[in-house]
Amino acid sequence: MCRWLAYSGSPVRLERLLYEPKHSLIDQSLHSRLGAETTNGDGFGIGWYGVGGTPGVFHSIEPAWNDRNLRELANHIESPLVFAHIRAATATPVQLTNCHPFRYGRWLWMHNGVIYDLPKVKRDLVLAIDPALYPEIQGSTDSEIFFYLALTLGLEDDPARAVQDAVGFIEETGRRHGVEHPIQMTVATSDGESIWAFRYASAGRARSLFFSTAVETLRMLYPDDARLQDLSEESRLVVSEPLGSLVGAWNEVPESSWGVIQPGQDELHSFEPTRVSAPA
Repeated sequence: MCRWLAYSGSPVRLERLLYEPKHSLIDQSLHSRLGAETTNGDGFGIGWYGVGGTPGVFHSIEPAWNDRNLRELANHIESPLVFAHIRAATATPVQLTNCHPFRYGRWLWMHNGVIYDLPKVKRDLVLAIDPALYPEIQGSTDSEIFFYLALTLGLEDDPARAVQDAVGFIEETGRRHGVEHPIQMTVATSDGESIWAFRYASAGRARSLFFSTAVETLRMLYPDDARLQDLSEESRLVVSEPLGSLVGAWNEVPESSWGVIQPGQDELHSFEPTRVSAPA
Protein backbone atom coordinates (compact mmCIF):
# COMPACT_ATOMS: atom_id res chain seq x y z
CA MET A 1 0.00 0.00 0.00
CA CYS A 2 2.00 3.07 1.19
CA ARG A 3 4.56 4.35 3.67
CA TRP A 4 4.61 7.73 5.42
CA LEU A 5 6.24 9.88 8.08
CA ALA A 6 5.11 12.87 10.12
CA TYR A 7 7.57 15.10 11.99
CA SER A 8 7.06 17.87 14.54
CA GLY A 9 9.76 19.72 16.46
CA SER A 10 12.83 21.81 15.81
CA PRO A 11 12.93 23.15 12.25
CA VAL A 12 14.86 20.69 10.08
CA ARG A 13 15.75 20.45 6.41
CA LEU A 14 13.72 17.87 4.57
CA GLU A 15 16.92 16.17 3.43
CA ARG A 16 17.61 15.19 7.02
CA LEU A 17 14.25 13.47 7.30
CA LEU A 18 13.91 11.95 3.84
CA TYR A 19 17.43 10.96 2.79
CA GLU A 20 19.88 10.79 5.68
CA PRO A 21 18.47 7.96 7.86
CA LYS A 22 19.75 4.48 7.03
CA HIS A 23 16.22 3.22 6.33
CA SER A 24 14.84 6.54 5.17
CA LEU A 25 11.49 7.01 3.48
CA ILE A 26 13.38 7.19 0.17
CA ASP A 27 14.98 3.82 0.94
CA GLN A 28 11.54 2.46 1.87
CA SER A 29 10.21 3.48 -1.54
CA LEU A 30 12.37 0.65 -2.92
CA HIS A 31 12.97 -1.58 0.11
CA SER A 32 10.03 -1.46 2.51
CA ARG A 33 10.37 -4.14 5.20
CA LEU A 34 6.98 -3.96 6.89
CA GLY A 35 4.64 -2.79 4.16
CA ALA A 36 2.18 -4.76 2.08
CA GLU A 37 4.56 -4.22 -0.88
CA THR A 38 8.33 -3.92 -0.95
CA THR A 39 8.21 -1.16 -3.57
CA ASN A 40 6.24 2.07 -3.20
CA GLY A 41 6.91 3.76 -6.53
CA ASP A 42 3.54 5.14 -7.64
CA GLY A 43 4.25 8.74 -6.76
CA PHE A 44 4.92 10.66 -3.57
CA GLY A 45 4.11 13.87 -1.81
CA ILE A 46 5.46 16.18 0.87
CA GLY A 47 3.66 18.79 2.93
CA TRP A 48 5.23 21.38 5.20
CA TYR A 49 4.31 24.39 7.29
CA GLY A 50 6.29 27.59 6.96
CA VAL A 51 5.58 30.95 5.33
CA GLY A 52 1.92 31.69 4.57
CA GLY A 53 -1.41 30.77 6.01
CA THR A 54 -1.61 27.28 4.51
CA PRO A 55 0.92 24.44 4.27
CA GLY A 56 2.97 23.96 1.13
CA VAL A 57 2.59 20.73 -0.81
CA PHE A 58 4.60 19.10 -3.58
CA HIS A 59 3.39 16.01 -5.43
CA SER A 60 4.93 13.90 -8.18
CA ILE A 61 4.02 10.68 -9.97
CA GLU A 62 7.71 9.84 -10.32
CA PRO A 63 9.20 7.23 -7.98
CA ALA A 64 10.56 9.03 -4.92
CA TRP A 65 13.98 7.39 -5.31
CA ASN A 66 14.41 8.88 -8.78
CA ASP A 67 13.01 12.40 -8.52
CA ARG A 68 15.63 15.12 -8.89
CA ASN A 69 13.18 17.86 -7.98
CA LEU A 70 12.51 16.23 -4.60
CA ARG A 71 16.23 16.01 -3.92
CA GLU A 72 16.63 19.69 -4.81
CA LEU A 73 13.72 20.83 -2.66
CA ALA A 74 14.83 18.67 0.26
CA ASN A 75 18.16 20.51 0.32
CA HIS A 76 16.48 23.91 0.68
CA ILE A 77 13.19 23.52 2.60
CA GLU A 78 13.29 23.74 6.38
CA SER A 79 10.19 23.29 8.50
CA PRO A 80 9.08 22.46 12.06
CA LEU A 81 6.24 20.23 10.83
CA VAL A 82 6.54 17.91 7.83
CA PHE A 83 4.40 15.20 6.23
CA ALA A 84 5.84 12.84 3.61
CA HIS A 85 4.14 9.96 1.82
CA ILE A 86 5.19 7.38 -0.78
CA ARG A 87 2.43 5.62 -2.68
CA ALA A 88 1.76 2.08 -3.79
CA ALA A 89 -1.46 2.43 -5.77
CA THR A 90 -4.23 -0.11 -5.28
CA ALA A 91 -7.25 0.40 -7.52
CA THR A 92 -6.95 4.08 -8.47
CA PRO A 93 -4.79 5.75 -11.14
CA VAL A 94 -1.26 7.02 -10.71
CA GLN A 95 -1.90 10.76 -11.08
CA LEU A 96 -0.95 13.94 -9.22
CA THR A 97 -4.38 14.43 -7.67
CA ASN A 98 -4.17 10.99 -6.06
CA CYS A 99 -0.87 11.68 -4.28
CA HIS A 100 -0.87 12.37 -0.55
CA PRO A 101 -0.81 14.44 1.58
CA PHE A 102 -4.13 16.07 0.81
CA ARG A 103 -4.68 19.68 1.87
CA TYR A 104 -7.72 21.67 2.94
CA GLY A 105 -7.07 25.10 4.40
CA ARG A 106 -4.60 24.66 7.25
CA TRP A 107 -5.11 20.89 7.32
CA LEU A 108 -2.97 18.09 5.89
CA TRP A 109 -4.06 14.43 5.70
CA MET A 110 -2.39 11.20 4.62
CA HIS A 111 -3.45 7.58 4.79
CA ASN A 112 -1.96 4.13 4.40
CA GLY A 113 -4.56 1.45 3.90
CA VAL A 114 -7.79 0.92 2.02
CA ILE A 115 -11.54 1.22 2.15
CA TYR A 116 -12.39 -2.25 0.88
CA ASP A 117 -14.79 -2.79 -2.02
CA LEU A 118 -14.89 0.93 -2.72
CA PRO A 119 -17.13 0.59 -5.82
CA LYS A 120 -19.85 -0.89 -3.59
CA VAL A 121 -19.76 1.90 -1.03
CA LYS A 122 -18.39 4.92 -2.87
CA ARG A 123 -21.75 6.46 -3.79
CA ASP A 124 -23.02 6.36 -0.21
CA LEU A 125 -19.75 7.75 1.18
CA VAL A 126 -19.52 10.59 -1.32
CA LEU A 127 -23.16 11.60 -0.86
CA ALA A 128 -22.49 11.93 2.88
CA ILE A 129 -19.85 14.62 2.31
CA ASP A 130 -20.94 18.19 3.01
CA PRO A 131 -22.04 19.70 -0.35
CA ALA A 132 -19.90 22.76 0.44
CA LEU A 133 -16.81 20.52 0.68
CA TYR A 134 -17.55 18.22 -2.25
CA PRO A 135 -16.13 20.59 -4.95
CA GLU A 136 -12.75 20.48 -3.18
CA ILE A 137 -12.24 16.78 -3.99
CA GLN A 138 -9.70 16.58 -6.82
CA GLY A 139 -8.77 12.91 -7.14
CA SER A 140 -10.34 9.46 -7.07
CA THR A 141 -8.84 7.74 -4.02
CA ASP A 142 -10.63 6.29 -1.05
CA SER A 143 -8.16 8.25 1.11
CA GLU A 144 -9.41 11.62 -0.12
CA ILE A 145 -13.04 10.57 0.36
CA PHE A 146 -12.09 9.55 3.92
CA PHE A 147 -10.51 13.01 4.48
CA TYR A 148 -13.59 14.89 3.37
CA LEU A 149 -15.86 12.66 5.42
CA ALA A 150 -13.75 13.52 8.47
CA LEU A 151 -13.96 17.23 7.59
CA THR A 152 -17.73 16.89 7.25
CA LEU A 153 -17.87 15.29 10.69
CA GLY A 154 -15.89 18.05 12.43
CA LEU A 155 -12.19 17.36 11.89
CA GLU A 156 -11.35 21.04 12.35
CA ASP A 157 -13.01 21.11 15.80
CA ASP A 158 -12.28 17.67 17.25
CA PRO A 159 -9.99 15.54 15.06
CA ALA A 160 -10.10 12.36 17.16
CA ARG A 161 -13.88 12.35 17.39
CA ALA A 162 -14.27 13.17 13.69
CA VAL A 163 -12.04 10.29 12.57
CA GLN A 164 -13.78 7.86 14.90
CA ASP A 165 -17.14 9.02 13.52
CA ALA A 166 -15.90 8.75 9.92
CA VAL A 167 -14.59 5.21 10.48
CA GLY A 168 -17.84 4.25 12.18
CA PHE A 169 -19.80 5.51 9.18
CA ILE A 170 -17.50 3.71 6.73
CA GLU A 171 -17.90 0.46 8.66
CA GLU A 172 -21.67 0.83 8.92
CA THR A 173 -21.88 1.57 5.19
CA GLY A 174 -19.57 -1.28 4.23
CA ARG A 175 -21.37 -3.89 6.27
CA ARG A 176 -24.70 -2.74 4.88
CA HIS A 177 -23.25 -3.62 1.45
CA GLY A 178 -21.88 -6.98 2.56
CA VAL A 179 -18.26 -5.92 3.19
CA GLU A 180 -17.01 -7.96 6.14
CA HIS A 181 -14.01 -5.81 7.08
CA PRO A 182 -14.60 -2.34 5.57
CA ILE A 183 -11.41 -0.43 6.46
CA GLN A 184 -7.67 -0.80 7.02
CA MET A 185 -5.80 2.36 8.08
CA THR A 186 -3.01 4.32 9.54
CA VAL A 187 -3.73 8.04 9.23
CA ALA A 188 -1.98 11.29 10.10
CA THR A 189 -3.56 14.73 10.07
CA SER A 190 -2.38 18.15 11.22
CA ASP A 191 -3.47 21.76 11.56
CA GLY A 192 0.12 23.03 11.71
CA GLU A 193 0.23 23.02 15.51
CA SER A 194 -0.40 19.39 16.44
CA ILE A 195 -0.32 16.01 14.68
CA TRP A 196 -2.99 13.37 15.23
CA ALA A 197 -2.13 9.79 14.26
CA PHE A 198 -4.45 6.78 14.08
CA ARG A 199 -3.99 3.02 13.73
CA TYR A 200 -7.01 0.80 13.18
CA ALA A 201 -8.37 -2.05 11.06
CA SER A 202 -11.85 -3.56 11.01
CA ALA A 203 -10.25 -7.01 10.85
CA GLY A 204 -8.11 -6.27 13.90
CA ARG A 205 -4.61 -6.17 12.38
CA ALA A 206 -3.66 -2.72 11.10
CA ARG A 207 -0.65 -1.69 9.04
CA SER A 208 2.53 -0.95 10.98
CA LEU A 209 3.00 2.37 12.79
CA PHE A 210 5.68 3.62 15.20
CA PHE A 211 6.51 6.73 17.19
CA SER A 212 9.92 7.92 18.30
CA THR A 213 11.13 7.87 21.88
CA ALA A 214 11.37 11.22 23.67
CA VAL A 215 14.54 13.12 22.71
CA GLU A 216 15.45 13.63 26.38
CA THR A 217 15.45 9.85 26.91
CA LEU A 218 17.46 9.21 23.75
CA ARG A 219 20.10 11.73 24.82
CA MET A 220 20.54 9.85 28.08
CA LEU A 221 20.86 6.56 26.18
CA TYR A 222 23.19 7.98 23.52
CA PRO A 223 25.03 11.02 24.95
CA ASP A 224 27.59 10.99 22.12
CA ASP A 225 25.10 10.88 19.24
CA ALA A 226 25.45 14.27 17.54
CA ARG A 227 22.14 13.85 15.69
CA LEU A 228 20.25 14.36 18.94
CA GLN A 229 21.97 17.49 20.15
CA ASP A 230 20.21 20.12 18.03
CA LEU A 231 16.70 18.72 18.43
CA SER A 232 14.30 20.22 20.96
CA GLU A 233 12.69 18.01 23.57
CA GLU A 234 9.38 18.52 21.69
CA SER A 235 10.74 16.82 18.55
CA ARG A 236 8.92 13.63 17.57
CA LEU A 237 8.40 11.37 14.56
CA VAL A 238 5.53 9.07 13.64
CA VAL A 239 6.45 6.61 10.87
CA SER A 240 5.09 3.59 9.03
CA GLU A 241 8.32 1.80 9.80
CA PRO A 242 11.46 2.75 11.77
CA LEU A 243 14.03 4.87 9.97
CA GLY A 244 16.95 3.10 11.62
CA SER A 245 17.98 0.41 14.06
CA LEU A 246 18.95 2.52 17.09
CA VAL A 247 17.91 0.39 20.08
CA GLY A 248 15.15 2.01 22.10
CA ALA A 249 14.41 4.72 19.55
CA TRP A 250 11.10 3.36 18.23
CA ASN A 251 7.86 2.27 19.84
CA GLU A 252 5.03 0.46 18.08
CA VAL A 253 1.70 2.25 18.18
CA PRO A 254 -0.77 -0.19 19.78
CA GLU A 255 -3.58 -1.67 17.73
CA SER A 256 -6.79 0.37 17.68
CA SER A 257 -5.32 3.54 19.10
CA TRP A 258 -4.80 7.20 18.37
CA GLY A 259 -2.34 9.75 19.65
CA VAL A 260 -1.61 13.44 19.42
CA ILE A 261 1.78 15.15 19.24
CA GLN A 262 1.29 18.61 20.65
CA PRO A 263 3.05 21.35 22.62
CA GLY A 264 3.49 19.96 26.12
CA GLN A 265 2.44 16.43 26.95
CA ASP A 266 1.73 14.08 24.05
CA GLU A 267 -1.21 11.68 24.42
CA LEU A 268 -2.11 8.11 23.47
CA HIS A 269 -5.69 6.75 23.61
CA SER A 270 -7.81 3.82 22.49
CA PHE A 271 -9.53 4.21 19.13
CA GLU A 272 -13.19 3.24 19.07
CA PRO A 273 -15.24 3.88 15.91
CA THR A 274 -18.55 5.57 16.57
CA ARG A 275 -21.71 4.05 15.17
CA VAL A 276 -22.87 6.76 12.78
CA SER A 277 -25.63 5.87 10.31
CA ALA A 278 -25.24 9.16 8.41
CA PRO A 279 -23.48 12.49 9.00
CA ALA A 280 -25.78 15.17 10.40
